[in-house]
Amino acid sequence: MKGYKSDTIRNVALVGHGGCGKTTFLEAALLATGVINRLGKVEDGNTVSDYDKMEIEKGYSISTSIVPVEYNKVKINFIDTPGFFDFVGEVNSAMRAVEAAVILVDASAGIQVGTEKAWNTCNEFDVPRFFLLSKIDKENVDTGKVVEQLKEKFGVSVVTFDDKESLNEAIAETSEELLEKFFSGEPFTEEEFKTGLHNGIKSGDIAPILQSSSIKGTGIKAVMDAIIKYIPTAAEHKDYIGVDINGNEIIRKVDSAAPASGFVFKTIADPFLGKISLVKVISGKFKPGQEIYNPKSVKIEKLGAMFFLRGKTQGDSSEVEAGDIVAVAKLQFTHTGDTLCDKANQITYPPIKFPEPSLYLAVEPKVKGDDEKISTGLHRLMEEDPSFRLERNSETHQTLLGGQGEIQIGIIKAKLKEKFSTEVVAVEQKIAFRETIKGSSDVQGKHKKQSGGAGQYGDVHIKFSPSKEEFEFEEKLFGGSIPKNYVPAVEKGLRECTEKGPLAGRKVVGVKAVLYDGSYHDVDSNEMAFKIAASLAFKKGIVEAKPCLLEPIMHVEIFVPDDYMGDVMGDMNKRRGKILGMEPQTGGIQKVMAEAPQAELFDYAITLRSMTQARGNFTMKFNRYEELPIHQAEKIIAKHKAEEEAGH
Repeated sequence: MKGYKSDTIRNVALVGHGGCGKTTFLEAALLATGVINRLGKVEDGNTVSDYDKMEIEKGYSISTSIVPVEYNKVKINFIDTPGFFDFVGEVNSAMRAVEAAVILVDASAGIQVGTEKAWNTCNEFDVPRFFLLSKIDKENVDTGKVVEQLKEKFGVSVVTFDDKESLNEAIAETSEELLEKFFSGEPFTEEEFKTGLHNGIKSGDIAPILQSSSIKGTGIKAVMDAIIKYIPTAAEHKDYIGVDINGNEIIRKVDSAAPASGFVFKTIADPFLGKISLVKVISGKFKPGQEIYNPKSVKIEKLGAMFFLRGKTQGDSSEVEAGDIVAVAKLQFTHTGDTLCDKANQITYPPIKFPEPSLYLAVEPKVKGDDEKISTGLHRLMEEDPSFRLERNSETHQTLLGGQGEIQIGIIKAKLKEKFSTEVVAVEQKIAFRETIKGSSDVQGKHKKQSGGAGQYGDVHIKFSPSKEEFEFEEKLFGGSIPKNYVPAVEKGLRECTEKGPLAGRKVVGVKAVLYDGSYHDVDSNEMAFKIAASLAFKKGIVEAKPCLLEPIMHVEIFVPDDYMGDVMGDMNKRRGKILGMEPQTGGIQKVMAEAPQAELFDYAITLRSMTQARGNFTMKFNRYEELPIHQAEKIIAKHKAEEEAGH
């Protein structure tokens, strides 16, 4: 595949609901331009775009893939994105590499949740878009009805090419001269029409509707003609904004004569070639052998093998102009979201914004001793998909996999098995309960041991009371009852005990300990004896000071359409949650602020998606600890005691 100039390149994301026909449209475009001689089918696992073994098995896209189509001396870099909501990170990555998006709509299904999400994503990333009604060859399809639905849902900017009156009205809005001409009843020239429509699409004010049947091949070339004629070229991408080495803002235009810079929007872990970085070249040119600087890793990379990808096939590239997309093999220090640039003209573009995980699963190795293998595998997979997280909870000592939903986490587990020959199994997620006291106590801790030769003797009197700090220690000894050099051992003994409380073996917080008296032995006293005495006092003192269990309370912000408010609020009440308030957002969305115990929220991502037909989403962060209701605390304490006894 030859290189192209910036003004002959179009970078277009294909977005929409799962199963709306994105992958099949690409097959039809490749067939129409002679790249393939028969139409591949998703269900047969023989499409150019869905080439990954797992995509073939599952029958749907998991990863973003690049499929360039050469047509009428123009290269259209199509980026096929997954339709399932779990893979929103892939869509966000793709949006950073394109000048426009085609939102595919299954004409037999009409507007689906994925259609709405695709529209909102285009708005979020300020990406021009048009609609493509696919599967128009299906029985009982009423395209007129779907067109009306689109207009009603997304506004007056949605127009069809055969509705000349609406189209001319939308074009007239793009400039004062055209508006004046429109109101005076003068027809637009062909050039005015083309320029006006181009500018309207570029600004996002116009979203035309096209139609095609990938199976019959009808309308495919008309779609590509419209892409070439009306959407922004790579050279017309709005100015890129980055920062220099001092954090000052720099504006960089898509210009092959400017200093080299590019942005890594995706990483592929290829079993044969190793790591492949997909780079949108923003300015200058990229060539094999060229030295390029990564400001994030503060390393120079040497560009090795460079090629244009079309699904899994590769076409060598000797030089890549600004605006094009290229795959670079084996970059050592570069990850998704990194900038590559000329060292003498440094720039760093903003990283990709990935959504926070909404679902966490606790996992452990299926085979004991596989921990390192699993860690290596998951970190490699995270390079490919930075939208999932791997966390280690220091209190529960569990490994947590975080993602957007069950499908994404299931895919990660499957890839771990396939690519790294190791497996994890899901286990019950533990909660980092804590223990504290509500009352006060005054206790003695005495450790006395005689057994031929040197004995051990330590005696302390300590008062325990609630504190706003995690742990407070104070020494109020008088008259040399305990030598000062043993006080640090007492404090150390107490602090060590806070790691495992007497109720359920959980961390103890919010306690003040005052050492005010004690006794010692000239020969048998030592630091260890006083440390043990302190631990005896702690265990006794906490039990006598009205101990209780605390649970983590999370602050939750839920974004949900008005229609589902009743269900969402009712469900939150069932989860021992409290609604704190609501704020209306744009587009008929409400932001609900709530608090609920973490124990009640492990499955919230799944429930909210089901309750709102995937239209709702939420963010969650730790807020504070609160006393656990007594009947639930009793269950936790009983379970801990049973485990302790079983251990003995």
